Amino acid sequence: MTREHTQEREIEMSQKEKVPEMLDSLGIEYKMITHKAVCTIEEMDELGIFTDGLVCKNLFLRNANGKIHYLVCCSENKAVDLVKLRSELGCSRLSFGSDERLQKHLSLSQGAVSPFGVINNEDHEVVVVLDRDLKAEKGLIGFHPNDNTAFVWLKHDDLVKYIKHFGNDIVYVNI
Repeated sequence: MTREHTQEREIEMSQKEKVPEMLDSLGIEYKMITHKAVCTIEEMDELGIFTDGLVCKNLFLRNANGKIHYLVCCSENKAVDLVKLRSELGCSRLSFGSDERLQKHLSLSQGAVSPFGVINNEDHEVVVVLDRDLKAEKGLIGFHPNDNTAFVWLKHDDLVKYIKHFGNDIVYVNI
């Protein structure tokens, strides 16, 4: 396949196609289901998506001067205290990243935020923050594949393998 053809294929591929293709290329086992578009945990619950494992929520945050961006992942039932998280990360005040920043750094929109977004973070500057409880999870954990019309289930270690493949830093915290 020529470089030009490869670039055309990447442009044509949707977010929902890119993630499973990458998981396959990394030899990662996963289960993907498709569903109607959902933007909240409550909408996912109504669809009965929670049956295969631990559903995770994802927050795209930035530090006070906007130079560091974080993608925080934790169980859907946990409340994220930004003051406590700031202390754990040893950073300045945290706030939510704007839609423009989310698009710029992860090529994602609200409702589709996911650690799989590192596939679009070519400069590897977004720090992925995982709740320590995810590391201890023995079953499957689930995320949108950068598209809110599907859901991917995989093991924690495989998620870490995926993120490390793209060169983004991973930090564990207690949420």
